[in-house]
Amino acid sequence: MKTQGTIRLQQNALLLRRLLRDERGGSLVETALSFLLMLLLMFGVIEGSLAVYSYHFLANAAHEGTRYAIVRGGGWGSACTGYASSGCIASTTDVANYVASRNFPGVNIVAANVCVQYLTATPGSATSACTASTTNTNNRPGDIVQVTVNYPFKLSIPGVPLRTINMASTSQMVIAN
Repeated sequence: MKTQGTIRLQQNALLLRRLLRDERGGSLVETALSFLLMLLLMFGVIEGSLAVYSYHFLANAAHEGTRYAIVRGGGWGSACTGYASSGCIASTTDVANYVASRNFPGVNIVAANVCVQYLTATPGSATSACTASTTNTNNRPGDIVQVTVNYPFKLSIPGVPLRTINMASTSQMVIAN
């Protein structure tokens, strides 16, 4: 003879089995997971595009800084009074301040992240570390100026931990004047 508690337990077990086999609401869960993955992929593509955009302007900043330095080489008579001066000898600080003042949209470059090196025209004169000297010993016409711009790009995708990608771009040109 079955007791009331045993009958209720069997009914609950049958109900639980029926609920587990029921597929109602399953498409809602699948849609939610698919939508979540699609959003993650979409934000990843957007952030990747912003990284390429930032690198484009970083390369442009290095090129502009190098161009600024080659037309203000050691062939001029006096030192520049600031990065807005022309017809003068630019120091490494002037070049770094010029690059930082360019106001690239969405890319905030600071002068401390700009490395300016003056190299002799002989091959192999490049150094690996950036020298912070403001004296331009190799700032003569025919020598080489190298500008390296570093930029910490913050990769922020929702649901993914914040990461910083350190980007760098280098440009070299021969000093004209």
